[in-house]
Amino acid sequence: MPVRRLVQLYVGLTLYGASCALLLRAELGLEPWGVLNQGVSELTGLTVGTVSVLVGALVLLLWIPLRQRPGLGTVSNVFVVGLTMDATLALVPPADGLPARWLLLLAGLVLNGIASGLYISAGFGPGPRDGLMTGLHRRTGRSLRLMRTAVELSVVATGFLLGGTVGAGTLLYALAIGPLVQFFLRLFAPALALTPASAPDPVPAAAPTEALVADVSPADASTADASTADASTAGASTADSPSLAGPDPTRGPAPAVRTADPAPSAGQARAPEGPLPARAPRDAILRP
Repeated sequence: MPVRRLVQLYVGLTLYGASCALLLRAELGLEPWGVLNQGVSELTGLTVGTVSVLVGALVLLLWIPLRQRPGLGTVSNVFVVGLTMDATLALVPPADGLPARWLLLLAGLVLNGIASGLYISAGFGPGPRDGLMTGLHRRTGRSLRLMRTAVELSVVATGFLLGGTVGAGTLLYALAIGPLVQFFLRLFAPALALTPASAPDPVPAAAPTEALVADVSPADASTADASTADASTAGASTADSPSLAGPDPTRGPAPAVRTADPAPSAGQARAPEGPLPARAPRDAILRP
């Protein structure tokens, strides 16, 4: 149902923004675009959520020369993720101690995988950053893996130079996010596939003969009636023919049918023909 998919989309985007905030509070390293957002935030004094919205809008403008078409999920991603990040940062205080920071990092990483599985399987279009990579892949003909690696390395390097945090969390994110998203996509996608909007049509059972006859057009019906009549006539002929239906024991032996004599050869006189026998009954006449 569209309502269910919409709920799945916005729940996923909200959790995605919250997961990015948890990674930021862990202070052990961010995901590539988080490094850039934090670096720009340090440079400009804007909140990380605001920078996320501005960067997402700028990336979305790059879709125009790439001829990418945004969907509802694409536009929603730009605003919902950034607003949720600022709201979560206002509610979650900085972690004290390394164990607490690692706990926030792991929680943010798993939550990021759950959120990605939710909003991707909703099917309302990719995020602006993912669309940038796929657009470059289509326009350049290079592999998607190469385009993704090139874009994210450039983003991480730029963010690090601007003051973003790169560390163990960045490496762990790069290694774990792929398997996590794949796992949660398999978990959430079957539920989407069973919704009425996307479920395949059931295989119809064999229709009864009456239903098949009711669907025949008038022209086809007349043709079918004629064929049926011919079949009835052929059946009657078969029943009347002793050579096909067999002799009728109630009528006695059938009289012999006179056949034409062979033509005499040269110099041989034709034998005189005798009188024709009485007309044989109708049942004994072989129909052509």
